[in-house]
Amino acid sequence: VQLQASGGGLVQPGGSLRLSCAASGSFRSIDSMGWFRQAPGEQRELVARVTSTGSTNYADSVKGRCTISADNAKNTVYLQMNSLKPEDTAVYYCWKPYSGMHYWGKGTQVTVSS
Repeated sequence: VQLQASGGGLVQPGGSLRLSCAASGSFRSIDSMGWFRQAPGEQRELVARVTSTGSTNYADSVKGRCTISADNAKNTVYLQMNSLKPEDTAVYYCWKPYSGMHYWGKGTQVTVSS
């Protein structure tokens, strides 16, 4: 399983970013994918998760501001982040559990600052 993430960057407070993660490998469907983030000195935390059936879970800190979606045909997951806050600054990692393993994409930096 390989995960190719993109879409991070620098944005002002209140702004928006969209992260993308394309998965490739020997699996039949997205099944379950998501995004974690890790700020300096903090533990990695789940931001959002989506399944092939469209079921989603969000961290309380991003509910109402972020939307995760999946394109099953492209094996790609998107994280739309709106109303960004400085505390959203972190390295964001795409994640996919599969066959008892956890796979991670290369992190993408999101910086929210004026």
